[in-house]
Amino acid sequence: MRVALHTKVRADRIAEYDAAHREVPKELTDAIRAAGATSWTIWRSGTDLFHVLECEDYGRLLAELEKLPVNVAWQARMAELLDVVHDYSDEGSAAGLPVVWELP
Repeated sequence: MRVALHTKVRADRIAEYDAAHREVPKELTDAIRAAGATSWTIWRSGTDLFHVLECEDYGRLLAELEKLPVNVAWQARMAELLDVVHDYSDEGSAAGLPVVWELP
């Protein structure tokens, strides 16, 4: 399945956000893959962040990562940098962006 998300970085933390994503812990990327993700890309336009991820089951992915210490630490770090945060707990599994149009 493909999931699109929207978050927003604080205007005064853009450089720090970009730098953090150049150093995502390997333990976290390995855990994301093990939870079923095959890709995750984030684009930034100003302070708007658009995420697209492909995974087997987004709810399962979130449930597997929710209490993982490396993910808890990462989400806490990101919460300091973001104005609009996605709920990466199992509760947030239905919070993706709705599809408006798709090439038939």
